[in-house]
Formats: sequence, C-alpha cells, structure tokens
Amino acid sequence: MTKQNPKFRAAAVQAAPVFLDLEATVDKAIGLIEQAAQNGAELIAFPETFIPGYPWYIWLDSVAWQMQFAQRYFDNSLEYGSPQAERLARAARDNKIMVALGHSERDGGSLYMGQWLIGPDGRTVSKRRKLKPTHVERTVFGEGDGRDLSVHDSELGKVGALCCWEHLQPLTKYAMFAQNEQVHIAAWPSFSIFPGGAYQLGPEVNTGASRAYAVEGGCFVIAPTAIVSPEMSEIMCDTDTKKALLAVGGGYAQIYAPDGQMISNTLAPEEEGLVYADIDLGMISLAKGPADPAGHYSRPDVTRLVLDRRPRDAMSVLSSDSPARDATNELPEEEPDLKAV
Repeated sequence: MTKQNPKFRAAAVQAAPVFLDLEATVDKAIGLIEQAAQNGAELIAFPETFIPGYPWYIWLDSVAWQMQFAQRYFDNSLEYGSPQAERLARAARDNKIMVALGHSERDGGSLYMGQWLIGPDGRTVSKRRKLKPTHVERTVFGEGDGRDLSVHDSELGKVGALCCWEHLQPLTKYAMFAQNEQVHIAAWPSFSIFPGGAYQLGPEVNTGASRAYAVEGGCFVIAPTAIVSPEMSEIMCDTDTKKALLAVGGGYAQIYAPDGQMISNTLAPEEEGLVYADIDLGMISLAKGPADPAGHYSRPDVTRLVLDRRPRDAMSVLSSDSPARDATNELPEEEPDLKAV
C-alpha cells in the first residue's frame, strides 16, 4: 500500500548499453542499480530498450541492409524468466530498490518494447509493452494493448510508465492521469538521430514532452535517456553519411516536479551516469489544487475517455465450460464504466 505522502530519492539513468550484448548490458545495468542504491535512491529508471540498446540502424538505411543486425538483436533481447531476468530481479531485491527497466522483450518469435517494473523485494510489479511503436520501429517490434496503460500502487506511490512518443499521444496520457498517477517513468532513447534536421526528434521537443507531462498530470516524471557511444557508432555507421545522421551522445536525463520545475542535477549529453532528485509526493496536492485533469478540472459530461483493457491475444482457448462467444471471439460490448480507469 502507498504510504501517506512518501518522500524518497529517485535516479534516472543516462548511459549507453553494451550494444547487442545481453550479458554485458545486464552486468552494466546491475552496476547502475548498485550505484543508485549506494547513493540512497529507492527507485532507478532505465531508458527505452536499454537492453540490448535502441536499434538506431532502422533509421539509417534500407531493410535489406538492416538484416545484418536482426538476428543479433533478437538473440540479445531479454526474455522474462531467463537467467538474465532473474539476475536483474535479484539485484533489485539485494539492493532494496525499485527498478523500472526498459528493454527489448523477446516473446516467442516476436519482440516488444518493454518496461519491467520490479519491486524492492525482487518481485514483478508490472510488465508493459509500448502501445504503438513509432514509425520504423514497427519493422522490429509488435504492439501492446489496453492492459499496458496501468498505474500501480507501491510504497513509493502510484507508479506508471510510458515509452518515448507515447508522451505525445493525448489519450494515452489521459488514461494514466485518470488513474491518479503520482510517479511517472518516461523512458526515452538518446536524442541522436538526424541532428539539426528533424526538430521533433531532438532534445528540445522531447524533454519538453516530459516536462509537459509532469504539469498536465500533476505528477513527478523520471525521464532517463540513453547515449550513443562511439562503439555503437562504429557498429551501425559504416559510412560518413550514416555518422552524420546518428550523433554520438544524445543523453538528456532529467527529473521533473509536478509544477514543471526540473529538480535533478544534469549531465553533459555525452556523459554517462545517474541524475538524482528527492521526491516529496506532498507537492502533488499543491499542483492539483488549481487543476486536477481527471478530477475537479475535468468535464466528463462533455468529453471522456474509454479505456479498453480486454486482451488482444492471438489465441483464446475455449473449453466446454467456457461462456459462449460470438463468431468474432470478442467479449460482449458493455457500457463503459468510467470509474474503472
């Protein structure tokens, strides 16, 4: 259960993975978990697909050229229940710290952009998938469904998470706000692609999206970002043109308060490390006093959101005692319960 207005220290990662190396990146993640705990953090958040790294090669050349990376990326993605996943859960437990891990999730023959929330006891709080991979990400990753828009009770407050440009989708954000989210993990890759040529992919817009989320939702936002290391550039950029398209660095990890102020220290864009902030959930009542987006400042009689959490699995197994379904194998439509979100 959530304590009354807990106070705690949070850490956001700004670091490069050991690209396309599952074991080495798990080692690095565990080192960062230990470092955060030693510095008093009770929560550490990792960037989008930190394991085994964001696949920037999908933005650089043709699908045929990308195929040289496809099997390595799949083989080095994280599978739940694997020895590597068990090591990460054990690190959370041993260091008594909540871990929000961004990773490429391997499930069967598919990959998903996953966020795994591990409690300080090493148990899973939640597993989610990015609802809609962005643009060329769809050549690599599958989609999540309504189950992935959830906020979870913890001793650190009501915690939720989204990836990257999910923070530019108004209805997705509102689904989280309506669950009284207090601590939000905003996982980003590095802001490295097409430097100077695609403003909406750059740090100004995307750090602005994290800050706006904090103000709109009246919540704290922990926003880790990755870095493109020189080693990653050498792996993915085999021409001068590609090196110009993918900048080394790109880290802008930051933490925001519910009033929009940045409350963490910062690092240079090419610098690896952790940024920290002291969180006081008591600030949320002050922020939501003027404007609670899903409470007193909402008008559900005029506009409202329906969140459909029904599973969208590829197969449903029916037995003789299963309730009857129609030919589409969908649950019957029901009047939305707006309080359910």
